[in-house]
Amino acid sequence: MFSPLNLQSLAGLIVIVVACWLLSENRRQFPWRLALGAVAAQAVLVLALFTLPGSQNVLAAVTGAVDGLTAATARGTQFVFGYLAGGDQPYAVTNASGLFTFAFNVLPLILVISALSALLWHWRILKWITLGFGFVFQRTMGLGGASALAVAANIFLGMIESPLVIRAYLDKLTRSEIFLMMVVGLGTVAGSTMVAYASILGPVLPNAAGHVLVASIVSAPAGILLARIIIPEKPGEGGAVADYGSALKYDSAIDAIVKGTADGLMVVLNISAVLIVFVALVALVNIMIGGVWLFDAPVTVERLLGWLFMPLAWLIGVDWSEAGKAGWLLGVKLTLTEFVAFIELGRVPLEDMSERTRMLLTYALCGFANIGSVGITVTGLSVLIPERREEVLGMVWKALFAGFLTTLMTAAVVGAMPASIFA
Repeated sequence: MFSPLNLQSLAGLIVIVVACWLLSENRRQFPWRLALGAVAAQAVLVLALFTLPGSQNVLAAVTGAVDGLTAATARGTQFVFGYLAGGDQPYAVTNASGLFTFAFNVLPLILVISALSALLWHWRILKWITLGFGFVFQRTMGLGGASALAVAANIFLGMIESPLVIRAYLDKLTRSEIFLMMVVGLGTVAGSTMVAYASILGPVLPNAAGHVLVASIVSAPAGILLARIIIPEKPGEGGAVADYGSALKYDSAIDAIVKGTADGLMVVLNISAVLIVFVALVALVNIMIGGVWLFDAPVTVERLLGWLFMPLAWLIGVDWSEAGKAGWLLGVKLTLTEFVAFIELGRVPLEDMSERTRMLLTYALCGFANIGSVGITVTGLSVLIPERREEVLGMVWKALFAGFLTTLMTAAVVGAMPASIFA
């Protein structure tokens, strides 16, 4: 049955589309057919992944795979770091929850999944899955072959790794196509981080792995739509044809594992550095404004973010009584990365947040759209297409805006559906 919260999410969906239209470079060229098709595609994908016969078994298998990967990674991490990574403790443990360390319990997952992804790509398993999604996007959303393949790759690879799949065609892409690739890259997540997010949320959200996987897949049509609204394709341009060859190749299975591990290490180092710096900067700001009190409590960045993003949280379908906490988490994602936001979401006690709000936030947070990713996007694309660096710089903040709204749109679509679908 539908409830007022479902209608609230529908209203949020409209507001998100209108906000992007107001920033459009050509407001007269609104892609009506794409808008209806993208929302319909999201709804159909969610229904298919949660309601078709056998779909729950598939999602349960995904959850089992995540649990298996987490356990296997823990064995490797404990072999190297011993009791620091949760191995046999040399002393009596009085606070078991204190044994969790982000560096040892989450980041190693990225190394393992990165190596596994490279191996699956070398064996052509992940490549054929990507080609399938690329074909669907090309046929249903009117994308050129190269753009469709890049969008599909973004579902499983990182926002910098996916352009490598179409590296030979990057210089042929139009301004609108490059912007679309940036938006989808910021609005989705990589396979290596999906598992990490699922392991963080597993204890507090039923079927967390399934929700994270669905979030990344379903956000792709939303990113395509919002990108096309803000920077529409000019008539007669676009449609760069790709033969679905790829510049991403490995010489052997061992080569794939070694290079995948090295790529994962770079991701781990980047995440670690960004988290250290941004958490420190927020703490520094809190120290500077700590003397200001408002409503009988000191003003902090966290409180300011909560107030600022409360309306956005409400628009995706969160009850107003929980909008403050949800808005704070949205602000944390934008400023401190989605990793910190997921960790904080996982720390919220079950009794302090409804399952609906926790589920909607899983979709809303599941994307790379944060301030730190702006630098990563500019740096990566500047290396791949240096002659178009100025063009990328001119679009990157719009891409961040659209990428942030992409996951909110996905959450709004999910929030507009009857709760019985996810039971």
